[in-house]
Order: sequence, then structure tokens, then C-alpha cells
Amino acid sequence: MSDGSKILVLCPHFDPDTAPTGVVMTRIVEELGAIGHEVHVVTSLPWYREHRVDAAWDSVGWRDRTTGTPWGTITRLDPYAGGDKRNLFRRALGFIGFSVTATVAGVLAGRGGRRVDAVIAMSPPLTLGISGRLVAWFRRAPLVFNIQDVFPDAAVETGAISNRWVIGVARVLEKITYLLSDRVTVLSDDLADNVVAKMGVARARRVVVIPNFVDTERIVPLGSRTEYRRQLGLSDRPVVMYAGNIGFSQSLEMMVAAAHALPHVDFVINGTGSARADLERSAVGLANVVFGDFQPSERLAEVLATGDVHVVPLRRGLGRVSVPSKTYSIMAAGRPIVAAVDAGTEVTRLVGGAGCGIVVGPDDAEAFISAIDVLVSDPDGRADMGRRARSFVESHASPRAVAEAYASLVSEIRHRRR
Repeated sequence: MSDGSKILVLCPHFDPDTAPTGVVMTRIVEELGAIGHEVHVVTSLPWYREHRVDAAWDSVGWRDRTTGTPWGTITRLDPYAGGDKRNLFRRALGFIGFSVTATVAGVLAGRGGRRVDAVIAMSPPLTLGISGRLVAWFRRAPLVFNIQDVFPDAAVETGAISNRWVIGVARVLEKITYLLSDRVTVLSDDLADNVVAKMGVARARRVVVIPNFVDTERIVPLGSRTEYRRQLGLSDRPVVMYAGNIGFSQSLEMMVAAAHALPHVDFVINGTGSARADLERSAVGLANVVFGDFQPSERLAEVLATGDVHVVPLRRGLGRVSVPSKTYSIMAAGRPIVAAVDAGTEVTRLVGGAGCGIVVGPDDAEAFISAIDVLVSDPDGRADMGRRARSFVESHASPRAVAEAYASLVSEIRHRRR
């Protein structure tokens, strides 16, 4: 579709930031531009990797924070990040500060004050939904609220938030934001059921499932004897990899347990996050556990190819409130998956539907280790699973299809309002 809609996007991360949600939104915006839409993005300066503004952007002046693109503009704001990632109060203040400035920037972006056809706001942070609503009122537009992870459910399940007052306030804010949105987009049927339960069945038509995509042109299957493997000091032994955010949503202590049980296998934990320091301490003395850091996006295919087997471990209860986008990337790289997630959720359907791995229960270390042992012992089986994974994402998860789904949604809302 190419009816030339004018769209305003509020999101916490955008290229060159390395956050998975930023990668997703960047490609959606680029595809929207390619099919004839004008898009204006309000986002933060890159900060995800070190939880502070990247040094290369730290001195960028206000006049240089809005740049033109072939499809519109990008306005970058201070994310108010910094300090201990585990300090939830400090992080909440940062999200609020960013959301306030994003509201002002959203009103002014792309010839400020002019009407736009839709505002798309991404969560988390949940506060960006309120920003989106305010901007939508000023710009006389409908609000599409994009949910990547259901908050506060994921934070409650991991124990990241335990204060009953904070949880109560977050749940009220969550419901208000859903009710103020013209449409709420989610990544899976599980997330749709979660949101509908909070909005009420009468409003179920407002909830739309649009899955994330994977860039099958940039992420391609490669041989596992990569330069990155050499940089990590790995031999020719089988490599089991986790690549992504190292937080409290992932049961990564099972990787350490597996390293104890399978000394003939190398385990790579690649990324940063609030749980990495604890994980490194628990792996002291294990020669077959290697920690790697985020690499430039152009090396993603190489990083993923370094692992012979990849893991997607989500703590119990999180399978219905979070869909790790890394699952699609692993499949595009042609690698089998061991998924430790809740039964009957989106990741289990993906892995089972494509026949590209083994699914075990969440937090079940014994089953997790057994599944890894099965795959590392069967090179031919791994290769078959990798081919099926690649074939599946090529057929079901292209960037253009996802962008066109958003464009069609904007067109549908616009015509309803008229």
C-alpha cells in the first residue's frame, strides 16, 4: 500500500542504537518510507549498550539532534539514562524525563502542529504511551500503541518489581494507556489475550496482532568457524550460545549448570545487562564459559553463526508477556534452538511449527541440559533443523510484510475516523 500517510513515531531506541526493539522499529520505518509514507521519528540518543549515551553522541548539540532522511526526520533526545541498571527508581525517573521531552518533541516534529495520520508509540517504557496520547491529541491523530513486552507483568514475574504500591500504580497506568489508544498492536496471540483481558472483551477489536520480522537479507546462514569464534578464543568444539540482553527475565544460570554438566561443550553468553555481573561470578573457574560483548550490527550474522546451538530461556510466567525477537534472528541464521519457555506460548509454536529445535519447561535445568546434549551430539540433526528454521522465516517474517501491516492499520483507522 502507498497512499502517502504521514506518521509520527515515538520510540526509545533507533538506529544506530543496538537495542532489539530499536532494530525492529528502524526497519519498519525504513520500509514505510520505501512504500511512500512520510515518517517522523522521535527517539533517544544511542544509549542501550552501556546504559549511558554513547561517547560519539555525548557532545551532539541541540541543533544537530534533528536530521533529515529520505522519508522524513529523526529527532534524538537525552534518554536520562545512567547509574546502576538495578536502581528501578532511577530508571523510572529516566523514563519519565524522556517521555516528557518526547511529548514536546512529538508536538514539534515534522512541521510541528500540522495534522498527521497516526502516532505510533512503543512500549516499554509504558510512559511513552501517555506521551503518544498527548501528541496524538495535539496532532489530531489516532494513537497506535505498540507493545513489545507487557509491562508491568514481565517485571513482576521476574521479581524486578515487588512493591505492591508500585505494581498497583503501574497496572493502573497500563490500563489507562490501553483505553486511551485507538489500537494496541502486540506480537502474538498470547499477548493479545493478556491485553484484551485488561481492556475488556467489548474493546477486543482494538487489539491487533502484528509480529516482529527478521531481516533475512542481512542475517544469513554462515559456517560456524567464524572470525568471532577465533576472537573469543574458542576451539572446534561445539558452541552453545545465548546472545541478547542479560537481564532477570532469562534463566541464564542454567547455562552455567549446563557448563558444569557438559565439560566437552563451550558456552558463550554474549551481551550486557543488569544480571551479567552475578552470572560472571557464578561462572568463575569454568573454562568452558565465555562472555562476549555486543558487536556492531553488521557482524550480527557472524555472531549468530558462531553458535552451533542457540538458547532462548525465559523464566516461568514470561512466555505470555514477552516474545524474544532474537528467536527470529536465530532462525534466519539457520541455527537450531533450545527454548526453555512456558508451554503453549508463541516461542513454543514458532519452534514447534518450524521443527527447528527442542522445547523444554522454563527453569528446568535437567531438561535444558538434556536437550543441549541431544543437539550437540547430532550434527546432521542440527543441520536439518537449521534449514527448516531458515525456510520458515523466509516465508513468514519479511520486513516489508510487517511494514505493510502497519500501513494498512493506519489507513483503516484513518478511514474509520473520517
